[in-house]
Amino acid sequence: MDLDLFHPWEISVEGAIDIARRCEQAAFDVSPMIRNSEGASVSAQQSHFVSANSLGFMGGFATSRHYVSCSVIAGEGEDMQRDDWYASRRNAAEFPDAARIGDYAARRALSRLNGRKLKTRKCPVIFEAPLASGLIGSFVHAVSGGALYRKTSFLVDSLGKKIFPSFVRISERPHLRGGFASSPFDDDGVATCDREVVEGGVLQGYFLSTYSGRKLGMATTGNAGGSHNLLVQPGRHDLTGLLREMGSGLLVTELLGQGVNYVTGDYSRGAAGYWVENGEIAYPVEEITIAGNLREMFAGIIDIGNDIEVRGSKQVGSILVERMTVAGG
Repeated sequence: MDLDLFHPWEISVEGAIDIARRCEQAAFDVSPMIRNSEGASVSAQQSHFVSANSLGFMGGFATSRHYVSCSVIAGEGEDMQRDDWYASRRNAAEFPDAARIGDYAARRALSRLNGRKLKTRKCPVIFEAPLASGLIGSFVHAVSGGALYRKTSFLVDSLGKKIFPSFVRISERPHLRGGFASSPFDDDGVATCDREVVEGGVLQGYFLSTYSGRKLGMATTGNAGGSHNLLVQPGRHDLTGLLREMGSGLLVTELLGQGVNYVTGDYSRGAAGYWVENGEIAYPVEEITIAGNLREMFAGIIDIGNDIEVRGSKQVGSILVERMTVAGG
């Protein structure tokens, strides 16, 4: 099948340099407070995947993936902040103008100046869309074959059980045209197919390869090599609407460290973002830690935004979690 995955970008070195320069200059043009840059980057990639096995299967397909990114530094002295933004596309013709990427990276960096610490508290937390995909990634890891048959997951024997609130639906769509994780077959050569992974908050299926399925006494789900285009059903609100729904709490825009224990579900990460009061961003915060348990975090999802930023295999808007511990100074 033609999944529209291959769009090579025949760009010269000079052309790539010009795009990177325009992207970076747009960031500097936002404000004289943009003092320095970690660089703008342009990447053009194309590859060909081939899979073959001893049962006589052999198949393959070509893919492309391109990037434009910018990272800048705002402020001076002891009050300096960095932030970045990027866009990724299979077809370079679909890129936004490079100047928009640089402009937005600069505004994100500027908005983080004069950051404060927070006193330790428990409060609602919104994970911005690019970070929300990481939460879905943690769910995928916990219900994947390797973690299940080794019994190193807090979601062992969770099939058919309620993991999320009833409004949460997660669909797998391997044949999405142009999707970053589209594929007609998995790494074992098993044909992929559409399915509902979570429906009504209930886990309908694991992520299994031929090997892990055999270890569990189950059939493969066509997920050798990972998941294929997970679509989390969005709610009615964009990020601004989620902030209003939350009222007061923390908007997280950056996570640090890898503090996730998949055996227990315990979650603890360094973070930065913004404190929100009365549905509006009040001030930036830094040097904080957010902590909770993934089982409770999944069950405590209040809403999912429609502000989806398509960058990889998981498409999800910002996620509002009812309650987490925020530790500060």
